[in-house]
Amino acid sequence: MLERAQEVTQSPQGTAIEYARFADDMVILVDSHPRQQWLRQAVEKRLREELAKLDVEVNEEKSRRVDLKQGESFGFLGFEFRRILSRRGRWMPLRIPKSQKRTALLRQLKEIFRRFHSQPVSGVIQQINPILRGWVNYFAVGHSSRCFSYIRDWVEKKIRSHLARACQRRGFGWKRWSKEWLYGTLGLFNKYRVSRSCPS
Repeated sequence: MLERAQEVTQSPQGTAIEYARFADDMVILVDSHPRQQWLRQAVEKRLREELAKLDVEVNEEKSRRVDLKQGESFGFLGFEFRRILSRRGRWMPLRIPKSQKRTALLRQLKEIFRRFHSQPVSGVIQQINPILRGWVNYFAVGHSSRCFSYIRDWVEKKIRSHLARACQRRGFGWKRWSKEWLYGTLGLFNKYRVSRSCPS
């Protein structure tokens, strides 16, 4: 039904309807031009009719309508989507990790640091590296640079605190342990790279 809607609303400027679906999560985007006001209502009505035929209920608590032109945002598959004005003065989509996802990651890492409180730092790194690698690889397709920087700094300070405690010292040992030693010799995860293109 949605693919048919894309076809019939197509114009030289693009389509009035786009959608993305993964399992039972779906996002439908409708052109914000006033002449498409009827289309937003029609698409939702038709979608609900089709889902009812399949005995599929819409989760009203998780479903919402947003207006990106009004600065609103929506979440999809762990990302938060909104639109921003680029440096060239063009509107563009911004996708960043949802704050809840970052909080959940830090909570998971905190638990590992707590459990390995008195263990060698190599054991801590062995536990957190796969978690960091998986999380960063997933969110690397977004505009995640600022979030990645925050996580990297947070993890580095935690590792430095762990090392200082083992030496019965205070602080973060900025002069005692260089970044090259932490990431190169100890092998702390450091590939916080962002990809501007989504995988096909």
